[in-house]
Amino acid sequence: MSGEKSIILVTGGSGLVGQAIKTVVEEEKKGDAERASNETWIFCSSKDADLRDKAQTEALFEKHKPTHVIHLAAIVGGLFENMAHNLEFFSENMAINDNVLHACFKNDVKKVVSCLSTCIFPDKITYPIDETMVHNGLPHPSNYGYSYAKRMVDILNRGYHEQHGCMFTSVIPCNVFGAHDNYSVSAAHVVPALVRRMHDAALAGDKTFTVLGTGKPLRQFIYSLDLAKLMLWVLRNYNSVEPIILSVDEKDEVTIRDVAEAIKKAHNYQGEIVYDTTKADGQYKKTASNKKLRSLYKDFTFTPFEKAIQESVKWFIENRDHARL
Repeated sequence: MSGEKSIILVTGGSGLVGQAIKTVVEEEKKGDAERASNETWIFCSSKDADLRDKAQTEALFEKHKPTHVIHLAAIVGGLFENMAHNLEFFSENMAINDNVLHACFKNDVKKVVSCLSTCIFPDKITYPIDETMVHNGLPHPSNYGYSYAKRMVDILNRGYHEQHGCMFTSVIPCNVFGAHDNYSVSAAHVVPALVRRMHDAALAGDKTFTVLGTGKPLRQFIYSLDLAKLMLWVLRNYNSVEPIILSVDEKDEVTIRDVAEAIKKAHNYQGEIVYDTTKADGQYKKTASNKKLRSLYKDFTFTPFEKAIQESVKWFIENRDHARL
């Protein structure tokens, strides 16, 4: 992309990762006049086109004629939302991915970077997980619909590459959090759900705060601004159809209990955290290896978890009135 005129279309551009990419791009352009003049960024949301609809997807691509695409758009939700709607999560995400990648092919897009998830990996697996294991067994039954739809992006990428020479690739981030997340009580992932609920509890003066589940499951979390920087690196430097895991190091894995305590500290919440052990925990762990990333981008520094949580909580408190609730 260096030195050439590029039009980069970001699907799902109003969401957590899309807004993080927008923030990083705007910062980059302040210090790089050449990049600012050569790169045109278009951040699209569902208001611009319903990507489940083939005609609307093709019209969006015809309008903007992108040279590069970062594909983030998806129907997403937390554990309980997934458990209740596996069929819709499969069929709607399949439609989105098929429509977007076919439009990229039809419009001779030079490179596509799609965003997957560590939940696509098999439930029964050895740890740490790496990129070779995506299709090695059944995903966890709680979110099989979303998981299989995301796995199929990898299949589409390989098919377009083998038959048409397309450079369609994918990244597999660990759990993402940060500004512009979805804070819906019913649909949010664990960090934004806890951030919003604990803010509610603090405002109400509640003496106890309940976390659903035991708090014991282990997760790797990546700050959205860190993921945005890595996705831009992939767009500009990573030229393989094979997926690449974008994750913090294995040593940075934390429990849900650790997450709750960090959010409590950031909120300065004075109540007691209790755990409802009658509720489902989901997958106990899904430790991912970032060895491939580290071999290609050795000096990347991740934002410390507690600092990223503090910044995320601060953003939510300051922006609650127009956050996605």
